[in-house]
Amino acid sequence: MSERLRIGFIPLVDAAALIVAADKGFCAAEGLDVELVREISWANVRDKFNIGMFDAAHLLAPLAVASSLGIGHVKVPVISGFGLGVNGNAITVSPDLHAAIVAMADGDVADPVVSARALARVVAGRKAKGQEPLTFGMTFPFSSHNYDLRFWMGAGGVDPDEDVRLVVLPPPFMVESLASNHLDGFCVGAPWNSVAIDLGIGTILHFTSELFQRAAEKMLTVRASWAAQHPDVLQALIRAHVRAADYIEDVANRDEVCALLTAPGRIEVTPELIRRTLDGRLKVAADGTIRATARYLLVGREAAARPDPVQGAWNYAQMVRWGQAPLSADLLAAAKAVFRPDLYDAAVGTAPALPAAPADGIGECTGGAFDPDDIAGYLARMTIRR
Repeated sequence: MSERLRIGFIPLVDAAALIVAADKGFCAAEGLDVELVREISWANVRDKFNIGMFDAAHLLAPLAVASSLGIGHVKVPVISGFGLGVNGNAITVSPDLHAAIVAMADGDVADPVVSARALARVVAGRKAKGQEPLTFGMTFPFSSHNYDLRFWMGAGGVDPDEDVRLVVLPPPFMVESLASNHLDGFCVGAPWNSVAIDLGIGTILHFTSELFQRAAEKMLTVRASWAAQHPDVLQALIRAHVRAADYIEDVANRDEVCALLTAPGRIEVTPELIRRTLDGRLKVAADGTIRATARYLLVGREAAARPDPVQGAWNYAQMVRWGQAPLSADLLAAAKAVFRPDLYDAAVGTAPALPAAPADGIGECTGGAFDPDDIAGYLARMTIRR
């Protein structure tokens, strides 16, 4: 008899392993009868997951940490033995803001530090003229999108809490908000940046893989209490998703994967949009300019699916930096404990070869190594800090 599971997800490309594992039959092969439930917002996923309406969830890595720490909401300890994606976001801005940043840039705006300093000049100019602050969208306070924007802005001397407005919007609503001039820019995961480009209403300024070489984006999470009661089911769930990630990363399967991801009830955009994301060849402007990178979204390669406690520490460091959490050795330990490589290794039977770079596991564009055991030292060197 199959074990029945309900898993909540948001329609994003980094849900690919969830969709392929369920719809290709990898879960069924492990004795799991999985129902994927599409949600519109991260708050919906979190709340239903917390109270047990979902057995597992497609969850933002920082939200998993916040849940375990009891920050911003009720405390529900969660763990993850499988990472759904490393990197995968982009910062998209309106054509007007892009032109203003280019005009103010002292160097190549492909460099995130150059563009951030140009943004600081744009912000200062608007303030001098008494204009409204620029408004940027992100998906959740405890999200990589929030921290991506803040890190980028801070690198140029922009204080995201004083100089601009950051607002929360569900991923599918970002494009319409930019089109309606409610936003000047946003940070979101695929495919929504590409949708804005195809509509001619935005320009991708940066892939967030240009800010960080390696940043955990989404996790397949379960409540710690559920994991303790269902260890064999959890191992089967991880195995099914490891198989799915490997399938997705095989280029020979891309057409089929894109069809699965765009089926009714899944992401429901064109297969071509999904293909751009998985291939790392994205249109970044309305004129069709292509920017290619092998690191845009890592699903299974470079050990991306194996949870890394360093990522838990880095996300916690951002929470401390931006005033969401106090600095505490206990909280740091709890943040690291969300990421469970031991569960991944037990399911697979061996630890995968880990990438040699970046040496610190993060690879920030501003330089300097991240030490997961010295959050205070890390924060002391930040240009803008709370």
